[in-house]
Amino acid sequence: MGRYVIRRLLQMVPVFLGATLLIFLMVNVMGDPIAGLCGERQCDPATAARLKADLGLDQPVWRQYLTYMGNVFTGDFGTAFNGQPVTELMANAFPVTIRLTLIAIVFEIVIGISLGVATGLRRGRPVDTGVLITTLVVISVPTFVTGLLLQLLLGVRWGLIRPAVSTEAAVGELLVPGLVLASVSLAYITRLTRTSLAENRRADYVRTAIAKGLPRHRVITRHLLRNSLIPVITFIGTDIGFLMGSAIVTERIFNIHGVGFQLYQGILRQNSQTVVGFVTVLVLVFLAANLVVDLLYAVLDPRIRYA
Repeated sequence: MGRYVIRRLLQMVPVFLGATLLIFLMVNVMGDPIAGLCGERQCDPATAARLKADLGLDQPVWRQYLTYMGNVFTGDFGTAFNGQPVTELMANAFPVTIRLTLIAIVFEIVIGISLGVATGLRRGRPVDTGVLITTLVVISVPTFVTGLLLQLLLGVRWGLIRPAVSTEAAVGELLVPGLVLASVSLAYITRLTRTSLAENRRADYVRTAIAKGLPRHRVITRHLLRNSLIPVITFIGTDIGFLMGSAIVTERIFNIHGVGFQLYQGILRQNSQTVVGFVTVLVLVFLAANLVVDLLYAVLDPRIRYA
């Protein structure tokens, strides 16, 4: 296990460098940070040249990237155009988005897996058909439509929630936004759990467990469910980084000042330091989540061993 973890960590290094290089090139080469800094008015050539020199944009792209990566490894993600360090923006934004993502993951695990188990064990029955139709509708409806609809009904018409989340972003205020953020992934997890469970019900080890006279609940929890959850865990692991990155729509709807809000502001103002810094951290989240998922395989399935 230890050797496997070391190998995976070494493999993550070129992936991290390649992803950050691609992000850096896309933001700094395809965009114009100076234009974003000057706003609607165009900077005069002398001011633009001075700003480029101050920000290091007059250097070759490869040198800019090496300078940026060297600063990242020391914990310096640069400074936003308003003079605030990007690390301060992260310190304010990431705790909010992490809470929102954890709530969404809990909804996915509790509701998605429960519905998947219920339909997988009752395949072809009315409850199975009803859940399949419902999940198909949820997948088909865009997230911003679901969010605006719930905001209108629960917040404006019925007054059950606040239409906009306060700056504190307490857990209670994030329940509805978390459900909106998790809605599409929840539907996928339900269908994935259902399919995996229905396939594994016909496996030999399940029939052997039933023939031995094991109780039904033990066959489901100890044998059937553990192996059926492997593809579900894979989906959830990759979904963690996706939820944090795609929370921009949900955070805009409910006025949540998290990672999505900061990315939106950075893209809108062409603030390259903010965008590259936040996306760099999201790349690390993706890599760490994938490593944890791989290690969970051995926990769920005893047949899997890492050398």
